[in-house]
Amino acid sequence: MPKDTLGPLPPEFAALIRPELPGLIKEIGIEVVHAYPEYARLLDAPYGHGIRVGVEQSISAFVDRVAEPSAPSALRDEMCRRFGRFEAYEGRSMESLQGAYRLGARIALRRAKKVGRRHHLSPTTMLSFADALFAYVEELEALSREGYLEVRARSGEQSEVLRRRLLHLLLAGRPTPGTAVAELAEQAAWPLPVQVTLVALRAPAELERSDLDNDVLTDLGDPRPHLLIPGPLTPGRRRMLDTALFGARAAVGLTVATAEARHSLRWARRTLELVDAGVIEAGPLAQAADHLVPLWLHSDPALLDRLTERELAPIAGLTPARRGRLVETLRVWLDTRGTAVRMGELLAVHPQTVRYRMRSLESLFGDQLADPERRFAMEAALRATHRR
Repeated sequence: MPKDTLGPLPPEFAALIRPELPGLIKEIGIEVVHAYPEYARLLDAPYGHGIRVGVEQSISAFVDRVAEPSAPSALRDEMCRRFGRFEAYEGRSMESLQGAYRLGARIALRRAKKVGRRHHLSPTTMLSFADALFAYVEELEALSREGYLEVRARSGEQSEVLRRRLLHLLLAGRPTPGTAVAELAEQAAWPLPVQVTLVALRAPAELERSDLDNDVLTDLGDPRPHLLIPGPLTPGRRRMLDTALFGARAAVGLTVATAEARHSLRWARRTLELVDAGVIEAGPLAQAADHLVPLWLHSDPALLDRLTERELAPIAGLTPARRGRLVETLRVWLDTRGTAVRMGELLAVHPQTVRYRMRSLESLFGDQLADPERRFAMEAALRATHRR
């Protein structure tokens, strides 16, 4: 609020108000403490004297401004910012401080009216005083808000750093002492949950932190960005993710004990990789819980290749066309153990063709088809190959 709003007040008005200041300051203190009991405790604390000096400075500075509009206000400005910082440190909103400022203004206006009647001041002068007083209060509030937001911003940054450290600690590959996790969680003001669910995001993670619940831990700057959700993925958490991701692709790991968080993230990342590779068909938000078999089969691609080579070795030397027909027939037989008629329907061929192919498979694979363990290995290899 610009200082020239006080212009209409005659400087002589300050001389009339100044003798009232000691009684006015005392009256404001009594009524503010009555209306806002939390300030009574602060005034009785070791730093209570500083608060009283700040209040007196703010009120005296107004009178000084009336007497001399160009009077310096650096001390008052810093005191107001301190008030705002203190409210932030105490964990309160600005409501009480704003209310105290406005209550003080009403008390000052009440006292000024008495002075005005005593000295026969004109209604115009009194209106100018009221206008200047409430403009001044807005100025005090703005200065206090600066200090308040300064602390909140610093505290928010510090809290985010602590939470990111906590997330890294929870995802550490080596065993971490429970006390270290608990202490860091307490510092970060993050209630330690029994279970967690990790979410892997595609980089770059283009989502707003404000769209996520406050208790969600994030590392969006990581080359492989991720989130940690306390507890399971409830319908409410799912809606939160849908809103935050806005169609971007992500994958949700399994819900695990908090100490096993790294496994949930590993599964989430692998699910996202399989979606990108076309092995898993899923919408923007894939859930590992819906794709456990593919996750298991593709957990070690190199080993899977060796398994496939071993189990399908009898047909490795065939032409690609014949090998493809026999692989498809073998896959359907392992899936259904069906009759030639049923398999023919699934393969879209004549039952006699199915019988011919099955004789070829029996000739090539021999006892391997009768061994339950080898059949299981073949089925796993064929399922993985078919998905790829």
